This record gives sequence, structure tokens and C-alpha cells, in this order.
Amino acid sequence: MKTIVVLSDTHGNTGALNEIINILSECDIIIHLGDTSRDGNFIRKLYPYKTYILNGNCDFGTYGEDEIVLQVEDVKIFACHGHKYGVKSGLQKLAARAKELDCSVALYGHTHRAEENEVDGVLTVNPGTMSAYSRYSYCYLAINGKKAVPVIVYTDERNL
Repeated sequence: MKTIVVLSDTHGNTGALNEIINILSECDIIIHLGDTSRDGNFIRKLYPYKTYILNGNCDFGTYGEDEIVLQVEDVKIFACHGHKYGVKSGLQKLAARAKELDCSVALYGHTHRAEENEVDGVLTVNPGTMSAYSRYSYCYLAINGKKAVPVIVYTDERNL
């Protein structure tokens, strides 16, 4: 079994990242889905061999990739920020891209809303945000063989 912490839309809030530093140290893989990828770089400096960074629509540096595909055990994962796939208007384009790449899981951010859905046979997961736009959240994703189990974790008590 492998564990993945998926983060997105931290928007410079490295203080919130420090609050989950123990979880980041214990997981197998960390994926930061952008906005702001320099926050992902903050994590990558701590955990260089297990951190993947994606660029979002607010990222203008060279810290991350626009999209990646990861093979974790028997699960293929497509990860991107989501803005190029219109995720605020629906998840069909995102799911179609994941299927095109033979991925059964698609990770995305951009909307600041933590959620998981199944769209056309693809598990889509948004970890939410670790910034002032909403309750702080991330996704703890467990992969065991061909099975992917996402859990949205809220790290504060705010009800925005």
C-alpha cells in the first residue's frame, strides 16, 4: 500500500503546510496541484524525492509541470491544476483527458472545493484549498493494488 497527500491552492500559506508536516513526512508521495507552485517547492525542499509539483493558473515560475501521469502500484493517476480543462464548469474534459492517458484517477484543484466524484469511470478528486478561500483541506489518498481510496481531511473548524 502507498499513501499520497494531495494539496492544492495553498496561495502562499506555508503556515498551514507546517501544521501538517508530520503527515507530509510519513506519506509515500506528495502532490501539490498548483496555485501556488512555489509552496510546492517549499515542500520539495523538505522532501525532494517524493514531491511532485503542478503549475496552476496563478503560477508563473518554473517550479512544476502542467500535468503529470504517475503509476502507483496498479493505479495510473493523472494530475493537473484543472483550469485548462474547465473544471469550474464540469469534469467531463478532465475525465476524458484521464481516459485518453489510460488513467483511472484524475487529481485537480482550481475550484477551492474539496470533492470526489466518478465521471465516466474515472475517480476525480479535488483536495480543496489550504488558504483563506475555504476551510483548509487536503486529500489523503491510499492506493492498494488496483484500488484507490481518497479521504478529504479538514484541518480547521471554519465553516465558510
